[in-house]
Amino acid sequence: MLSRETYWNMNVWLPSVDTTWPSAVRGTAPTEPALRVWALVLATFGVGDGVTTAAIIWMSPAHSEANPVVRAAITNFGAGGLAGLKLLTIGVCLALSLWASTDDDQFMWYFPPLTLVLVGTMTTLINISLLW
Repeated sequence: MLSRETYWNMNVWLPSVDTTWPSAVRGTAPTEPALRVWALVLATFGVGDGVTTAAIIWMSPAHSEANPVVRAAITNFGAGGLAGLKLLTIGVCLALSLWASTDDDQFMWYFPPLTLVLVGTMTTLINISLLW
């Protein structure tokens, strides 16, 4: 059996390893403007599109969901399927934005949430026009 002193001396021959814990986000992610953009995502894609889609599906017998993935989720899981897909989409886009922040990539930081804002706004407006 090796003594403690022999063990510690053996570490001299081992390659040095950086034992510092990396920070969660190495880059500098925008704070307040990014929070505003994500609030718009929740308002347009999450609430606006979600509520108007639910209203069309459950209150309008003349319309049905056009997206086959969303239709399958709603058919199998009801409102939970719609909410789950919305949360999954927002989560993936948030992960992309956080990944982009490690490289200080401002374009990729804002691209996913702004895309969701545009999609949410368009689908909300289309859904409202279908309800009238």
